[in-house]
Amino acid sequence: MNNTARYALFFIVVLLSNIMQTITGFAGTVLAMPFSIILIGGDEARLILNILGIAASIGVVILNHKSINWKEVLKICLVMGAGMAIGFIIIHFANVSKQILYFILAGFVILFTIIGIYTTFFKKEKELAEGEVDKYATIKEIALYAILVVAGIVHGMFVCGGPLLIIYATKKLKDRDEFRSTLSMVWIVLNLVNLVRDIIAGAFTADNVGHLMTVLAISLAVLVVAIFTGNLIAKKLNKKAFMLITYILMVISAVSLILNACGVF
Repeated sequence: MNNTARYALFFIVVLLSNIMQTITGFAGTVLAMPFSIILIGGDEARLILNILGIAASIGVVILNHKSINWKEVLKICLVMGAGMAIGFIIIHFANVSKQILYFILAGFVILFTIIGIYTTFFKKEKELAEGEVDKYATIKEIALYAILVVAGIVHGMFVCGGPLLIIYATKKLKDRDEFRSTLSMVWIVLNLVNLVRDIIAGAFTADNVGHLMTVLAISLAVLVVAIFTGNLIAKKLNKKAFMLITYILMVISAVSLILNACGVF
C-alpha cells in the first residue's frame, strides 16, 4: 500500500474514531491507536493523536470551565503522572521491541473492551441501606488509585489511558458537566506533558516538521467534522448501540494489531 492510501485511511480512522468518541464520550484514542500504528507507525500516530486529544478537550473546557473539579484534576494528574513516568521509561529506555509493545497495547484494548461491556451492559450498582457502612470502602479506594497508576502507564506509552481513567471518574464525578469538563482538563494537562516529552525526545526535526504539520492540519480539520457529525448522530440514535459498535471495533483493532505484530500484514 502506498503512502497516499495509508494516510487517507488514517484520516478515515481519525474521523470514525472521533465520531464514536463524540457519541459515547470515550474510547476515541484507544480505538484509533492500533489502526493508526499499522497505517503510519507508532511514533507518528502517538504524536498526532496526542495533539488531537488536546484540541478536542480545549473546546469542552472553554464551554464548561465553571464545572471543573480542580481538586480531582490535581489528584488525577499527580497519580497518573507518576504512572506516565513509568510509561515513558518503558518506551524510551527499556529494551522492549515494538512487536512486544504492540502485543501489550492489544492486550490493554481487549481488557478495556471486557471491562466496558461488563460495566455498560451487565453491572448493577448495589445500593447500601440507610446507615449501612461499606466494609470494603478502603479496599475499593486503594483499587481506584491503582487503576489511576495503570492508566498513567498506558497513557505514557500509548496515549490511550482513558478507559481506565473513566472507571475512576465514574465513581468520583457524578454530575455530567463536572465529569466532562474535569476529564477534559486532565487530558489537556497530561497530553501537554506527553507533547513536551515528545519534543524533548526529538519528535520534531527539520526533516519531518513540514510533513507532521500537514498531517496534523488535515487531522484537525477531520476532527472538527467528526465532532459535528457525532453531535448530530447522538441526538437521533441509541447511545448504547453505538457503545456496542465501539467495543466491537476495539476488538477488531486489537486483533489487527496482533496480526500486524506477527507479520501477517
